[in-house]
Amino acid sequence: MRTPFPRLSFSLSAATPTSIPPSLASFPDKTVSLRDGRVLGYAEYGCPSGYPLLYFHGWPSSRLEAFLTDSIAKRHGIRVISPDRPGFGISTFQPHRRIIDWSNDIQDLARHLEISRFAILGGSGGGPYAVACAHALPHESLSAVGVLAGAGPWIAGTQDVPLVSRMMGVAANNVPWAFTGMTNMLVGSLRWMLSTNHATRWLDNWIESTKKEDDKTPTQEGREALLRIAFEGFAQGSRGFVHEAQLLSQDWGFRFEDVKYNKIRIWHGTQDTNSPIRLTRYMAEKLPHSELQEWDDTHYTIGERLEEVITKLLPKEIRRPASS
Repeated sequence: MRTPFPRLSFSLSAATPTSIPPSLASFPDKTVSLRDGRVLGYAEYGCPSGYPLLYFHGWPSSRLEAFLTDSIAKRHGIRVISPDRPGFGISTFQPHRRIIDWSNDIQDLARHLEISRFAILGGSGGGPYAVACAHALPHESLSAVGVLAGAGPWIAGTQDVPLVSRMMGVAANNVPWAFTGMTNMLVGSLRWMLSTNHATRWLDNWIESTKKEDDKTPTQEGREALLRIAFEGFAQGSRGFVHEAQLLSQDWGFRFEDVKYNKIRIWHGTQDTNSPIRLTRYMAEKLPHSELQEWDDTHYTIGERLEEVITKLLPKEIRRPASS
């Protein structure tokens, strides 16, 4: 029987993985210089020559979250490109940014990679950024846009938003300096706690109980990879986390009615307590061209449908059955 993994994040990577991540050395850090002088970090997964799919990570998370897509992408001939948003991982912090500004970074990244057409999938906290790109990027560059368990718009009302999320939104918007300091202390304490002998043994036992029979990943390597994935979003401290808490709890900077891209595909769990389904239904009703599919899932169990979601975003002419 699987031992549940503690939820350290409001991103899809917090779901219990179906396998222990391989050595992260397999996915080297990459960077691109943006037009305003900032650095954008990213990692790639799957097939280097495959069809490009840009994966937008959750909150707080990083480019490493997309390790979840690696085996799926290899089976289907996909090149997954996962960028860090400003202030997360190895991407330069960007004060005063808006959600809609992410589209400029994606244009620069696509130009650097010399890809003229690609699909986008935004997971959890990356969902609003996928919708923003559907609004702001040239439609001819987008073959598909998807949102999986995306963070919902608070303009729909916050009565269903979890209390802890509302408290973080209030703190981020009113006392960001205090919230940043508190989060830095909390993350530091978690790092220390998870480095103790007791926690190390617990993690190793969990990894051993979770491994598939054919998984040869050394336990220590799996533990180090899991911890790096959990904390990479805080590699520069908590400024990026706090700033994004502000952005996700405010108006996103554009009207859903003005998003003309046809069409945005949305998948969401009716049992999702992190991002209540009512907020997602509100967004889907306002978007002129969207398709909402609801599943009887939580924010975490929906991650088990990742392969189904990714394959639906591929152009029909390149879809192929999964190999065994």
